[in-house]
Amino acid sequence: MDAQTADKIIEATHWPRMAAATALGVLALFLVVGTLKELREYHFIGSGVTASNTISVSGQGEVFAVPDTASFSVSVQEEAKDVKTAQDAATKKSNAIIDYLKGAGVDEKDIQTADYNVNPQYSYSQGACPQYGYCPPGKQTLTGYQVTQTLTVKVRDTNKAGDLLSGVGSRGASQVSGLSFELAPADQTAKEAEARGKAIADARTKADELARQLGVSIVRVVGFNEGGGGPVYYAKAMSMDSAAGSAATPPSPQIPTGQNKITSNVSVTYEIR
Repeated sequence: MDAQTADKIIEATHWPRMAAATALGVLALFLVVGTLKELREYHFIGSGVTASNTISVSGQGEVFAVPDTASFSVSVQEEAKDVKTAQDAATKKSNAIIDYLKGAGVDEKDIQTADYNVNPQYSYSQGACPQYGYCPPGKQTLTGYQVTQTLTVKVRDTNKAGDLLSGVGSRGASQVSGLSFELAPADQTAKEAEARGKAIADARTKADELARQLGVSIVRVVGFNEGGGGPVYYAKAMSMDSAAGSAATPPSPQIPTGQNKITSNVSVTYEIR
């Protein structure tokens, strides 16, 4: 074999080895980059290790706010021998109440039918039973139908609440109930956030004091849970005489709105060292 042939053989085997070495190098670089990426993610996602040394404390926050919206329900109930007569009577009174509310400044979108029922009414009579032996069953007799329509009313001017309660009563309402005072949604959300902030601050104060007593340091928050909700003011149900169809409005009741309390209760878990 001459020298020229040997050089060609060496050259033919050299390039595959270089290609293989280059491929192995690229693969190794890819693995290193992937490993570094995983390590960075592992570091930033809470280090991937559940904290074993922790303390848990509770906190409470509360705020007060004057409600700006009132809500109540008004029902009309009528009975008659047939369905149509009962429906006509109930519709007449319901329409009168709706017209009155609109005329008093209540927006149509704030008046909603919450329930509408037509129920048969029966009388039950028991026949005479012999002194001894079998007693015949009682007799059920259809006497008519009862129609009930219930409206929910939202009042955005709480100063009008008393007048409206009296007004619907004088226009044939059978019952007025469920009076409540609340905040507009945006205001409610803001007050809930304020109460939550106070609760978290309360929890942190307790955690700092506990850590001081234990001789440890707080590292970070590792758990959080919130519960809340404050009582909403509810007035007593008011029953109206359904026969009071007089157009004269009786004296309006005083309806103090008071204040609503919004509370937040939180539980916070801290890692310590």
